[in-house]
Amino acid sequence: MTTMTEDAPKTEPGRARALFSTADFRLLRAALTSHARQTEDREELAKINALHHRLGTYVPNAE
Repeated sequence: MTTMTEDAPKTEPGRARALFSTADFRLLRAALTSHARQTEDREELAKINALHHRLGTYVPNAE
């Protein structure tokens, strides 16, 4: 009797692909900037700023 793992073909995972392009990061940062200007919720603004900063690490000259 064979187990399910023995029957499964042994293949390597496919090549990883980027989820977002550089242009996508720029667009996301612009959208976050616009949203940050509209919100008055300090907690949400802090989260927006943190995400904006993290996105900037991928596209340092986005602005």
